[in-house]
Amino acid sequence: MFPERFSNLPAYAFPRLRSLLDAHAPGGDVVHMTIGEPKHEFPRWISDIIAQNADGFGNYPVNEGMPALLEAATNWVGRRYGVRLDPARHVLALNGTREGLYNAMMALCPETKGGRKPVVLAPNPFYQVYMVAALSVGAEPVFLNATHETGFLPDFSNLSEDILNRVTVAYLCSPSNPQGAVASRDYWADLISLAEKYDFRVFADECYSEIYRDAPPVGVLEVAQDMGADPERIVAFHSLSKRSNLPGLRSGFVASGPENIAHMKQLRNYAGSPLPMPLQHAAAKVWADEAHVVENRRQYAEKYELADDILGNLPGYRSPEAGFFLWLPVKDGEAAALRLWQETGVRVLPGAYLSQTAGGVNPGEGYIRVAMVAPKSETVAGLMRLRDCLFG
Repeated sequence: MFPERFSNLPAYAFPRLRSLLDAHAPGGDVVHMTIGEPKHEFPRWISDIIAQNADGFGNYPVNEGMPALLEAATNWVGRRYGVRLDPARHVLALNGTREGLYNAMMALCPETKGGRKPVVLAPNPFYQVYMVAALSVGAEPVFLNATHETGFLPDFSNLSEDILNRVTVAYLCSPSNPQGAVASRDYWADLISLAEKYDFRVFADECYSEIYRDAPPVGVLEVAQDMGADPERIVAFHSLSKRSNLPGLRSGFVASGPENIAHMKQLRNYAGSPLPMPLQHAAAKVWADEAHVVENRRQYAEKYELADDILGNLPGYRSPEAGFFLWLPVKDGEAAALRLWQETGVRVLPGAYLSQTAGGVNPGEGYIRVAMVAPKSETVAGLMRLRDCLFG
């Protein structure tokens, strides 16, 4: 029997989208702008590294990540954030960060807090694994609406003492998906201070950290270090999927204090899925290279400018600070997505599919999410059709 705590889960966003659109013929050549799957070129030398190490497919992988991979990850953290980590104690290689965002909850969230049901805070809209991870450990997910009024980041300042005393984990995605908002140094510091006051962990999903427009987004690890915060308070997640256009490599890492990492390693011994050794060799080289990341960022910067030119005069248009999504205000996200598909063949995601009703409001209802991951010419064509159809 399906566990009761999962019985009321909404359908996942993309099956919902297929149900909405696929019964209808597209109104033109199809342009996919729904899923955040990078389409820029990844470094082709990766294939050579995998081939050179192909014999490793004949061995069980190193469970926590081979030393060279962990060292590459910590070296990258040092270059990017000025934070020194011990590769043997402070990081764990992940088979994609979705695994880590889920399993960290399984490994680190207590069953109760003060004898009461724990609370997990999540931004709204949010990456769906946050909610399912909370439910999996019997916690109560509490969604904090991230709206125009809050700078498209959750406002943690108005939570009641009752809620705060039960919080065990707060998820935060910065740069945010889908809005592309960036948490400032002060924002991170306020959240870390709140976590120290009320004894909870911050799960920082920073998978979009390397796709930005101007200045590099500040990271939770550097803010925590500057504050002298307890390293066990922070659990930071990073990935090659967006940074390096390698969603299929399934390589990421989690960084935290040694006790947290030890608990996550222990769970990995029983329930994890380590990265195959040839892919670990490839990932180590990718974390060590920045040239392809700079080129990737340049291509996204071009598409930011194009989006500004095409859509910039529309009411409510907001150019994202980072990431590769547009979060466009419309009257009704579902109706807009269906009309766009039927009239033009452009496929976008209704914002409500990424959020929950909280405080009587679903903050995604009046939006569509538009992924700018396709090549430039295809992105331009999609944005122009979108503008003419929905705002012409």
